[in-house]
Amino acid sequence: MTAPNRSTLWAEIFVDELARAGLRHVCIAPGSRSTPLTIAFFQHGDISVHSLLDERGACFFALGMALAGNQPVAVVCTSGTAASNLHPAITEAYYAHIPLLILTTDRPHELRHSGSNQTIDQLKMFGDHVRWFVDVGLPEADPSPLTMRSLRTLAARAVATTQGMPAGPVHLNLPFRKPLEPIPDSNDMLDQLRHDRVDGRINNQPFTRISQGNIAPSSEQIDLLLNAIQNAPKGLIICGPRCDGSDFPQAVTKLAQVTQYPILADALSGVRFGPHLNQNEVMILGSYETFLQSEITSRWEAPDLIIRFGAMPTSKSLGDHLAAWADCRQIAISGSGLWQDDTHTLTHYVWADPAMTCRFVSSQLRNIKLKNSSWRTQFEHAEKTAQEIFEKNRDETYFEGAILADVIDLLPIDALLYVASSLPVRHLDQFAWPDPKNLRVFANRGASGIDGTIASALGAAKTTEYPLVLVIGDLAFYHDLNSLMALQRNEVKATIVLINNNGGGIFHRLPIANFDPPFTELFVTPHGLSFEPVVRMFGADYAAVTDRTDFRQILQESIAGTTSRVIEVQTDSTLHEKIRRKIINKVSQKLT
Repeated sequence: MTAPNRSTLWAEIFVDELARAGLRHVCIAPGSRSTPLTIAFFQHGDISVHSLLDERGACFFALGMALAGNQPVAVVCTSGTAASNLHPAITEAYYAHIPLLILTTDRPHELRHSGSNQTIDQLKMFGDHVRWFVDVGLPEADPSPLTMRSLRTLAARAVATTQGMPAGPVHLNLPFRKPLEPIPDSNDMLDQLRHDRVDGRINNQPFTRISQGNIAPSSEQIDLLLNAIQNAPKGLIICGPRCDGSDFPQAVTKLAQVTQYPILADALSGVRFGPHLNQNEVMILGSYETFLQSEITSRWEAPDLIIRFGAMPTSKSLGDHLAAWADCRQIAISGSGLWQDDTHTLTHYVWADPAMTCRFVSSQLRNIKLKNSSWRTQFEHAEKTAQEIFEKNRDETYFEGAILADVIDLLPIDALLYVASSLPVRHLDQFAWPDPKNLRVFANRGASGIDGTIASALGAAKTTEYPLVLVIGDLAFYHDLNSLMALQRNEVKATIVLINNNGGGIFHRLPIANFDPPFTELFVTPHGLSFEPVVRMFGADYAAVTDRTDFRQILQESIAGTTSRVIEVQTDSTLHEKIRRKIINKVSQKLT
């Protein structure tokens, strides 16, 4: 490995070791101080470079890639406020446990705190929202073997830490002096360096190979779960968002099959949709946001065991019931060790790999028959009633929740669905029934911010051949309009369903809706924007629909087509909320 100056050499060695450690994708926003890294990534044949124009969009694009691809993705940006724009996506990655490698470039130490242009304090600028921070030393003219080894070790550790337990973003701040471009510098003595200092291990092997394994459940943990289940015929399994591992859905459905416990599966859990639903005697429920109402469940017996996986559920009704069932034994099983219990009702926390734990417990329970048929029947009846009443109301009035149900119905067997964090994910969770199609469903629900949704979805689509459908509200769409550029620039094909209720429709669910003014002006914030011109400016097709028949036809055409399209559905959020509550009330009347 040869280079014309120290900055170029430093960057080439560092990027080479990132590739050896398994990094395969980097998102780069343009800038001058990041030139050494940009060129090194561009020249490395094992890492795909994704060019995006703005830092905020680039980081969310990387987040979507890392989330859907389940692998670390790097982000490169220049110094100054460019780095500040990464913070929203880093925050989401931290709370959603997504492996991002943040590479900010910086001025050299002598220019810090000197009034030098485009120089800010970048040390620990993301605070506690990263798993690890390092202010990397400046490239040296005559680096020692120890220095070269430390640079390669740093790269290996950084990639491994993004995938640690828990996973999350890592921030490395890399200062560079000029020249930044690959031009000779007479002050450097790089031609005197021995190759064994710079070339790394032979056969392209990692300098430091870091391996990680899952935490197997102990015999004490297995005994705890076995004893709890054997003494609890009225049990529930709750799968919240972001359940661990691709093998988890099959493992947890096997546990449900053996115990005969109903599964309440969040739309983001990875359990509500998929071929594992074809297993016999497994009850996976999706309409509990509608039927878990106190006037209904007060007539039911309380559960005597709840086994929980993943993050806290999207459903408010389920969250309220977890709190109401505080006297019930509640056991969380997590492989990350992270605390996910905002109701503070857990009685036991099992830190072990969830899929492995489910398999171990199921294998020892297979000959046990729990007598809980009446317990299962009430949930089965409630689910069926909620679905029937929803279908009847959908035929009468097409509303926002019905749009999400139609999206699930029309997606092909293998598809990628991304939903915005406000109303769309709540509609999906309440009105999209379990389906055996192989659907990968994502949302930015770590910190549940409004920004970056378009970029995240397009990044996710870049990792798969599955067709992408993004369902997004008008305010989230407005917040990330610039990311539509990635459709053409990064060659991503997407169908975007834009639910336009002219403002913040979610506020109609809150008590503040009864206080107008200032409700409309300061909470709903109607904008009256026409989105068609900006959609066409970025080269996408546009269609506006007014009824269910048109929506279903155009959605199917768009998914099957070759060009990106935004399908705008204008809705009335006030009317929608009335219909949603009407459905809940009818279900309550039917079940009481």
